[in-house]
Amino acid sequence: MKTIEMHGIRKIYPDGVIALHGVDFEAEEGEIHGLLGENGAGKTTLMRILYGEIRPTEGEIKVLGRRVRYRNPRDAIKQGIAMIYQHFSLVPTMTVLDNLYLALATINPRITRSEVEARAKKLIGETGLKIPLDKVVEELPAGVQQRVEILKALIRDARILILDEPTSVLTPLEVEELFQSLKRLKEKGMTIILITHKLREVKAITDRVTVLRRGVKVGTVRTSEVTEAQLARMMVARDVELVLEKPPGIQPGREVLRIEDLWVRNNEGVNVLKGVNLSVREGEIIGVAGVQGNGQTELAEAIAGLRRPYRGRIILDSRDITMLDPMSRYKLGISYVPESRRNGLIHEMNLIENSVLTSTYSYIGRYGFIDWGRAVETALKIIREYDINPPNPYTMVKHLSGGNQQKLLVGRELVKKPRVLVVSEPTQGVDVASTEFIRRKLLELKTRGVGILLISTDLDEVIQLSDRIIVMYEGRVIGEGRTEEFTLEKLGLLMGGVSA
Repeated sequence: MKTIEMHGIRKIYPDGVIALHGVDFEAEEGEIHGLLGENGAGKTTLMRILYGEIRPTEGEIKVLGRRVRYRNPRDAIKQGIAMIYQHFSLVPTMTVLDNLYLALATINPRITRSEVEARAKKLIGETGLKIPLDKVVEELPAGVQQRVEILKALIRDARILILDEPTSVLTPLEVEELFQSLKRLKEKGMTIILITHKLREVKAITDRVTVLRRGVKVGTVRTSEVTEAQLARMMVARDVELVLEKPPGIQPGREVLRIEDLWVRNNEGVNVLKGVNLSVREGEIIGVAGVQGNGQTELAEAIAGLRRPYRGRIILDSRDITMLDPMSRYKLGISYVPESRRNGLIHEMNLIENSVLTSTYSYIGRYGFIDWGRAVETALKIIREYDINPPNPYTMVKHLSGGNQQKLLVGRELVKKPRVLVVSEPTQGVDVASTEFIRRKLLELKTRGVGILLISTDLDEVIQLSDRIIVMYEGRVIGEGRTEEFTLEKLGLLMGGVSA
């Protein structure tokens, strides 16, 4: 039975951008349906239309055979549709039960807390979701918080569940637990739509896959009948090299970066780095694996000079830079790509301004003004070398797709020819083509003798690119070794704090 039928869905925004060109989409009862496409292909827009968050310009939607037109998500929720985003919509300071009560009370003000608790316990028993109702949400691991989101959807009688990049903050063990939960829900007849960039996960969990490209439906296929490479080709209309080979014969040179007994506190005064030691050599990629929130962000910020340690030293080319400001470190050869494009780019500025944002000192002329002619040359170079679209340097960054924003962010830091590159989540949330491109650029940088500290929650990326790997858990390094000493299973255990 078809639970969802979307016909001729077209979406044109007020600025004239066409996000969807008459897309058709169908999903069936008891099916896990993957939704794939490049950044800006229209996947999330299509699902936000189904969820009532965005109104289509044209098109028809049927749910369980009945034509619907939602004014807002509340209408969709009442019809049994739930959408879980990458960033959870839970109140972190409240308990799980309070979050569930809040979710139900918004659509049924007369319901009592004890009724919510009884329904929650019944659902936990039926689905096997392991969730402590009395725990405060912010104290729970990301995987358990995600289960709370799923339970919140079920307690509202959801029959259609949309998950947007659901594994981006999970350990491999948590991903496996999530997939087991989704399979149990599928067996109960639920329709599940999975928006993801991870082809391996599509192959592991989905029954069918629909691929979008630039707002147009390329096709729907049975997952068992296609390979990852074929799915990638459907997404980008060319062959994509999913596994890159490291350049042969590259031997790391002398040490360029050393971290000694580094201790750092967060904004609340809590220790988030606890005696971290590591070193990076010329022509070497050190991968830092770990679930988000275990000190990786603070480590990167401390190296870049954005967060000051209260104990320990940071040594660059035998020089102690622990107390230097960020600009001084950049001048000495450190480049930093933060994990969030929102932190690394100013979306209300154009490509030219963003291209020189972290190196304006290099563009100051004799009279203290920026030499915009040289800045334009740099922007055009980044656009050309990193294949940024649209290629107009005066385009506002907010009008670029996520993949093109990421290529601009990476290109800006690499064009400076750094001695050391600290790069966090370089391919998070970008499509397979941009992923291949960025990873290839990092390997090219390695061949030029740059030392790279690669912080990533994508274990395939860490294993594929790194020469050595360290694993962080609760602010400490709990595992270290050459890449060939690790398996995905071993990394996953260490990331969860279990000695492998």
